[in-house]
Amino acid sequence: MNSATVRNLLVRGMLAGLGAGLLALVVAYLLGEPYVDKAIGFEAAHSHEHEMAVVSRSLQSTAGLATGVLVYGVAFGGIAALAYCFALGRVGRFGPRATALLLSGCALLAVYVVPFLKYPANPPAVGNPDTIGRRTTLYFLMMLLSVLLAIAATLLGKRLAPRLGNWWATVLAIAAFAVVIGLAFAFLPVVDEVPADFPASVLWRFRLAALAIQISLWTGFGLLFGELAERVLHPKPATVAAGTAVPAAH
Repeated sequence: MNSATVRNLLVRGMLAGLGAGLLALVVAYLLGEPYVDKAIGFEAAHSHEHEMAVVSRSLQSTAGLATGVLVYGVAFGGIAALAYCFALGRVGRFGPRATALLLSGCALLAVYVVPFLKYPANPPAVGNPDTIGRRTTLYFLMMLLSVLLAIAATLLGKRLAPRLGNWWATVLAIAAFAVVIGLAFAFLPVVDEVPADFPASVLWRFRLAALAIQISLWTGFGLLFGELAERVLHPKPATVAAGTAVPAAH
């Protein structure tokens, strides 16, 4: 794959990330923001200190939310496009669209779902402000382990495939990934800072909304980028317009 193709795919990956970010933004605004408001209301009702917010809540839930989600989508779209350039043709005999969906599914699993199962997203009023640095470090450590182990499982599956066949190589690679991730879950510290009187339904629905946002983001990216990559890698031949005279051969 030459540099011009990589550049084209990178640009299209960022555009697909922007489009997927718009979809995720709608999901975040409709599903996530109502529970953020409820969590903020809980926090305000239980706090004895009333500080003036630097940024208004209405601005946070509109322009602030849009900026964060769209920048996230563009950034991860570019990174995913570069990973796609490396993975295409190396993970099996998949076409551009199928490879994009496969990559998006693996990214959703490794980058978000696995870390989410260990350290799920929390709304405002959940978590001690004094431990935010430790919690952030643990989350990114879990995400890094998940990504590295997913890459290692892929390489293991490819190495075992000639001897065991694709089916059993894939099964063993997934099993190895699950075992090592399970050990990481067991040995990494547990973080549980949910207040005893925090509404369980708000916490549960907020976490479901956070998961829905990521699913919509990566699914949208896989579909959009797959179509754009297909047009770059397998362009349709130009057709002669109907009615155009074709010169006769001499």
